Amino acid sequence: MMSFHGYLPSLPRGIRLFLSVFVVILSIGFYTGLLFVSQTDSMSPDGVVENYLGNEDKPEAEIMKFEKSEREMLNIVHTHVLSISFIFFMLGILVWGTTLSEPLKRFLTIEPFISVLLTFGGIYLMWKGILWMKYVVLVSGTLMTATFIVASLIVLFQLLAPANRHNS
Repeated sequence: MMSFHGYLPSLPRGIRLFLSVFVVILSIGFYTGLLFVSQTDSMSPDGVVENYLGNEDKPEAEIMKFEKSEREMLNIVHTHVLSISFIFFMLGILVWGTTLSEPLKRFLTIEPFISVLLTFGGIYLMWKGILWMKYVVLVSGTLMTATFIVASLIVLFQLLAPANRHNS
């Protein structure tokens, strides 16, 4: 039976460098998305609601936001679920090649998919009027981000650790 456990440190140096650059670029893209979220005031429960349901009823708002149409919502959910799932699929393959324990690998590779579903399903349900989903969106989005950070740092560490340098 084939084992993925611990294959990253045994890869040739060129492949480890290639994968390291991939994880760095993937991280830049992920963090740029988070920067965009912070620019839209979606880092608070009310900000999440306002971003999708608008703030036309608040004349004091500095930036006027309008409720998203169903087409816009379906596009947001569709593109984010597909792209973020792919991000976590690729990162998950690398996580399974680390020397972490199997339960930790399982958590770091399965939890993000649950968070993707809860975050973007929650956004859609919130837009449909289930406003308490804003809390689910914030918690699941935070957990998804934390999982990405931990997984990508562990993968990078195991790809670039000096102990791996003996493989050429």
